[in-house]
Amino acid sequence: MDLSQAPRREPRESIVPMINVVFLLLIFFLMTAQIAPPEPFEVSPPESAAEEPAEAQAVLHVSAMGEMAYLEARDEAVFVALEGFGEAETLKVRADRAVPAEKIAALLGRLAVLGISKIELVSERR
Repeated sequence: MDLSQAPRREPRESIVPMINVVFLLLIFFLMTAQIAPPEPFEVSPPESAAEEPAEAQAVLHVSAMGEMAYLEARDEAVFVALEGFGEAETLKVRADRAVPAEKIAALLGRLAVLGISKIELVSERR
């Protein structure tokens, strides 16, 4: 009968510190992520051969029916909301492909009256 002690095994590494790091990273990414608000209505931008995407942060949406939305403002209230828009800032116009060019031209004219001269039109790449 062998009564000698069994060889001692090395204690296993604890994974608790790794779990703590993973949760800290998860919290960090959730807190620093920029969550985009949902679009006010469905917009299908026109196609173009543009190379660079529009990069402006402020977005004016124009639906196929001619409805406009900027932040919480709708239709004519959009122009009131855009009165304080800075000249150095760029406005991104995301218009539906079904909107007639005359309406877009009139919209651009009204934006120019407000002092908004830097405008990027959003389009899909062909």
